[in-house]
Amino acid sequence: MERLTKCPLCKSGHFLNYSSIKDWAVTQEDFILCKCQDCQLIFTNPRPDEKQIGTYYEFPEYYSHQDESKGLVQKIYNQVRKINISKKYHLIHKLNTGKSILDIGCGTGELLNFFKAKGWQVVGIEPNKKARRLAKEKLDDNVFKNLKKIPEKEQYDVITLFHVLEHIHGLRKALKNIINHLKSNGYIILALPNHQSSDAKKYAEFWAGWDVPRHLYHFGPETVDYLAKQYELEILEQKSMVFDSYYASLLSEKYQNKSAANFNHLVQAFISGVKSNKQAKTTGNYSSILYILRKK
Repeated sequence: MERLTKCPLCKSGHFLNYSSIKDWAVTQEDFILCKCQDCQLIFTNPRPDEKQIGTYYEFPEYYSHQDESKGLVQKIYNQVRKINISKKYHLIHKLNTGKSILDIGCGTGELLNFFKAKGWQVVGIEPNKKARRLAKEKLDDNVFKNLKKIPEKEQYDVITLFHVLEHIHGLRKALKNIINHLKSNGYIILALPNHQSSDAKKYAEFWAGWDVPRHLYHFGPETVDYLAKQYELEILEQKSMVFDSYYASLLSEKYQNKSAANFNHLVQAFISGVKSNKQAKTTGNYSSILYILRKK
């Protein structure tokens, strides 16, 4: 395990224990979350190092690394993913930018394959070997294990991180590297779980958005605002990701009841998702928030 003595985002030593959360998906281990008193980032500490962390992703329910549709939750996940891919394309298309995109954490390449069909230049980053192989089959080998494999001078109009930043060990170094690969008028599309959402508060330690230790960090809107200022980025817009409240609630129901997902879980998750999204219309605290950022 790797123990941090400073906040991974702001390097402050002012942090306190925040909570203890169990890895409900795989090992049932308990992990400590700490909260930075300066930038408000919540982070796992201690945490598995980069060599150890891979074993925590090797389980059948990690759907972003698969193309199959087995079981209730995975079928729902894949159907929602198809809808979201179209929504993400239209969102980015409206930015009226050039047609080069780098998707970090591209999974099996479904999103980039959609963009490729629309005539975009596409490149993906995917650390997981199985998912990377599936993505390469769709994208003519334009998928790499990490950013180090991409030439330093390569820059893109759009860089996307859909539920990815919370997984990256070297947070500050990665952010600098990502921005270096962004064109001067380019956009970063950043999607993150929001621990201040209504569904997060309802399910507490069972909330699927914690997903320790795979999620190393937990960002609220104020922490993203701090991040943007530190790296000279401007937050142009925050958008809701309404499907995420239902998916997070479904997994949370499963964890809370310690049983396989069933129809009753589906009904309860739907009710929780509706309530969470309804409250978020007032507070802005959706289960996940999509941030559109641009270089200042």
